[in-house]
Amino acid sequence: MALAEFLAELESLEAAARQSLAAAADASALEAARVEFLGAKSGRLKSVQKQLGTIPGPDKPAAGKRFNEAKLAIEAALTMAQERLERSATQAAAAPFDPTLPGPRPRLGHLHPLTQTIEELKDIMGRLGFTVATGPEIEDERHNFEALNIPASHPARDPLENFYLSVAGVATGEPLLLRSQTSTVQIRVMESTPPPVRIISLGRVYRPDTADATHYPMFHQIEGLLIDRKVTMADLKSVLRLFASSFLGGDVHIRFRPSFFPFTEPSVEVDMSWHDTHAGGAIRWIEMGGAGMVDPHVLRAVGYDPEEVTGFAFGLGVERVCARRHGVSDIREFYRNDVRFLHQF
Repeated sequence: MALAEFLAELESLEAAARQSLAAAADASALEAARVEFLGAKSGRLKSVQKQLGTIPGPDKPAAGKRFNEAKLAIEAALTMAQERLERSATQAAAAPFDPTLPGPRPRLGHLHPLTQTIEELKDIMGRLGFTVATGPEIEDERHNFEALNIPASHPARDPLENFYLSVAGVATGEPLLLRSQTSTVQIRVMESTPPPVRIISLGRVYRPDTADATHYPMFHQIEGLLIDRKVTMADLKSVLRLFASSFLGGDVHIRFRPSFFPFTEPSVEVDMSWHDTHAGGAIRWIEMGGAGMVDPHVLRAVGYDPEEVTGFAFGLGVERVCARRHGVSDIREFYRNDVRFLHQF
């Protein structure tokens, strides 16, 4: 057989196969077309393949190449036809659309667990007579340090311990930094408000701490301040005990450990304990923050007379009390944005 005659027969066979496979209306018709053209024993393509032996030797490579191309084209047409019938069957099996039925319920988000905690803390402290005060997160050194009795030589003012800011194109006479504590809000409130003062401030603070299970370079604090006549440490402990029992439950205990803060004297570390069910009910203590009586130097810095009024202040980590409330062992979980974790709250 001449090469030209063989190629013409292949062209005709490929065209007929494409048309037959595309026209198959169901699985039976498609199977019949497959057997007709691709059958292993009596298929038309098999018959043409037998004619390869009659092609002259020099033309056999070209004839074999074109035969393989035709076979691949017919097989591809068969695959397309099978997929077309499968799609049609799936669509036919699907339930018809009913416009009178209600649509699917949208998945609604909810507040982040830290935001939920902040709102609940506001409610608890509000019932104890404290009002919410706010202040800027970018502070000057007077409100972040000097008015809080932290002199220039104090290690807390070291640039390695704070996030100082350099604003391009803005010349400022005094360095600015991201506030390292919400105590700055207390100073701003006392500067503009005569005693008595009973406030809380909640917000973000920033310290270059290494992130671990109980520390993070950005975290939230709840800061409390009460200034009035004859305020004592007993008042401080009573307020913290009421706060802890309201938020964490009746099995929580408060412990004060002597400490030092420049803006309070005396100063204490505030620990809270509970029965740890994961450790056989053992008592577990965890540091929640610092507190103490407001230092007279701080009172004088805002124009108060320490002979007339006294007060207490406390600062607690919101992440820590939230983690205690929900049994979270690592506060970094709150910032990983894992929806599976956040959806539990």
